[in-house]
Amino acid sequence: MSEPSPLSTRINASGLRRFARARLGHLATSLKWALILTPTAAAIGSLCALFLWALDQATRARFAHPWLLFGLPVAGLAVGLVYHWVGKPAEGGNNLIVDQIHEPGGGVPLRMAPLILVSTVVTHLFGGSAGREGTAVQLGGSLASAFGKLFRLDADETRVILMAGIAAGFGAVFGTPVAGAVFALEVLTIGQVRYEALIPCLVAALVGDWTCHAWGIEHTAYAIHYHAASGAFRLDPMLLTKVALAGIAFGLVGLLFSEAQHRLSAQFKRLVPYGPLRPVIGGVALIALVFALGTREYLGLGVWSPNPADATIVSFFSPDRVDHWSWLLKIGFTVITLSAGFKGGEVTPLFFIGAALGNALSWLLGAPTDLFAALGFVAVFAGAANTPLACTIMGVELFGGEHTAYIAVACFTAYLCSGHSGIYLSQRLGVAKTDRDQFPPDIALRQARQWRGATSARGTEPPSGPSRVPDNSKF
Repeated sequence: MSEPSPLSTRINASGLRRFARARLGHLATSLKWALILTPTAAAIGSLCALFLWALDQATRARFAHPWLLFGLPVAGLAVGLVYHWVGKPAEGGNNLIVDQIHEPGGGVPLRMAPLILVSTVVTHLFGGSAGREGTAVQLGGSLASAFGKLFRLDADETRVILMAGIAAGFGAVFGTPVAGAVFALEVLTIGQVRYEALIPCLVAALVGDWTCHAWGIEHTAYAIHYHAASGAFRLDPMLLTKVALAGIAFGLVGLLFSEAQHRLSAQFKRLVPYGPLRPVIGGVALIALVFALGTREYLGLGVWSPNPADATIVSFFSPDRVDHWSWLLKIGFTVITLSAGFKGGEVTPLFFIGAALGNALSWLLGAPTDLFAALGFVAVFAGAANTPLACTIMGVELFGGEHTAYIAVACFTAYLCSGHSGIYLSQRLGVAKTDRDQFPPDIALRQARQWRGATSARGTEPPSGPSRVPDNSKF
């Protein structure tokens, strides 16, 4: 056998050195991000734990003291004035964070964190129908931005840490760290996933979730007994067809929620130019709605209630409950609350709406109630947020892997049927959902709404070339 030539030996040695340098570079980068993300995510998880504890105390106080509802207009005025005086840079909320990831500029103000935490707790204390995801994302984004400035990160690194902040907040507040990581990667652009922040988002979501649990915070447990009762898993074609039909309804309801919120918000801004007065009017409207319907079960988060007869997310999983219209009533209460300017998120109300709709559809289609409540829980959110992958993973984390096929069909179908709308108007449109839809590249949803309206008014299809639309939408 011939000896290797000196030239080939040098080439092999050079290749090994390059390989070693590349691996060492990856290791150094990983260590750097670990040192940055661990304290960042731990701080976000701790703040989310404080927020969840305060939210639970506020909910219990509201149930114990029903008269607090009558303070909702005054509480709305107070929150509106605070944001009007000192919180204007933070008023963009989740959309501000998404915009800063796409186009880093002035950053996310640190005061967003205390403002959104206190104002969301106030909303729930006095009976507003809102969620907690928006608060968690804003807590994560504002703290991540502050740590980014502390560590002197450049623009590309700032994008990554903001995405990691979203992942940490989402994962901690819902107890679904993998879904939180994927949500942060998927929510920015419809039809695309930002893989450059894959590991940072996963690390941040895991650390945030662990930290939140370390403070003693527990999340509501949901169970599906459908397969446990029927034995070994097998995919039922008839049931799968029913799931697909339900997915269409889930997507359309997600679209209804998003459009109703954007349109009512625009009307509030047009009719009431002075911002602090909007939540006053919204608070009065919610009180009137409570007395018109004779129930308070659509206030607050809707996860649980001391009254077993109330409609709650947990109750929709029961096969003994038949609830046909709670999903629509919750849409009304939540849209008024958020459009008027009260603070909080959309996601937990979307969980309520989806579970209630799943309950109603299960009776209409002759399907398992607990399974369809779980599918609606995640699929309506998938349609409204345009995040089918994250919601599928969330369903697996919450309800178990044996239901993965049904969860995926429901979430993917809802995503396709929810149109080019969504609760986050700063989302970019990367890949259109159908071949018939043509938009300028990398257009934000708020601009896509204006673009679609302009082309509909002209009665023509938009050109396929790269054109930009000025961002002067009222939404």
